[in-house]
Amino acid sequence: MDGNSSSRNSSLSGAVKFNEKRISAASPSGALYHFGTSGISVAVATGLTHPLDVIKVRLQMQLVGQRGPLVGMGPLFVQVMKNEGPKSLYLGLTPALTRSLLYGGLRLGLYEPSKYACDRAFGSNNILIKIASGAFSGAISTALTNPVEILKVRLQMNSDLRQRGPIAEMRRIISKEGIRALWKGVGPATVRAAALTSSQLATYDESKQVLVKLTPLEEGIYLHLASSTIAGLVSTLITAPIDMVKTRLMLQRESVVGNYKNGFHCAYQVLRTEGPRGLYKGAFATFARLGPQTTITFMLCEKLRKLVGLNAI
Repeated sequence: MDGNSSSRNSSLSGAVKFNEKRISAASPSGALYHFGTSGISVAVATGLTHPLDVIKVRLQMQLVGQRGPLVGMGPLFVQVMKNEGPKSLYLGLTPALTRSLLYGGLRLGLYEPSKYACDRAFGSNNILIKIASGAFSGAISTALTNPVEILKVRLQMNSDLRQRGPIAEMRRIISKEGIRALWKGVGPATVRAAALTSSQLATYDESKQVLVKLTPLEEGIYLHLASSTIAGLVSTLITAPIDMVKTRLMLQRESVVGNYKNGFHCAYQVLRTEGPRGLYKGAFATFARLGPQTTITFMLCEKLRKLVGLNAI
């Protein structure tokens, strides 16, 4: 009898501790941990893969409005190193890291609350709910941080702007092109972010569940590694053409052609003048960057969440 009583007391104590942990995660400090771990994870992954992002942008801006042989990722890397030096691979790093902290924190941080709200509203937590939650969080975060993305791609394309810095470049854009220029390409950028976040997070979330059911893997580093690799591949295939259109729109003042009216017009012009391959310019560089970035982001985020007492994604 005493054993049963102590067992019930132990269970009750554990439940109370569990509830306390859940309540603390919903508190202001818990919200800070929630968004903070997301932002830090994305920022670290961005810093480590930034040189690949610079190469990707350069590849996407090859032969604008023309068909022809494209320079590959390797030769372009050698060309940039030879002509501009190693520092050019870190052009735009400051706005990239700033954006990662804000955008990454919002993009990953809003996913779970969105999924929870949909679960409460529709009584379901299936793959479509996960896709919708990811699309919403990605779209909102990108719309808010588009000006920083504009700065990043402008600095990446022009090594002469390195001396000027991001603040001076922002002032120049506003004075010469107007404040609306800071939201150039926000349409395809929002679509890309919605597609990226939904494909990344929904694939990662669903892959974890499927792998736990079908394989001996359990919650831990190997499960996170496998799920994040799958998520990186899927998100690259879906978002590479949208990313190319977004880059063209954001840089059209900097390019020779630059007569795109919107995202659909840009995609049509690329298909017409450069062929279907044009939409996948820089796709390998995109995967070379997005694959490792996705893996680093999720593995680091899961580790940080565990350290601060939050549940796994």
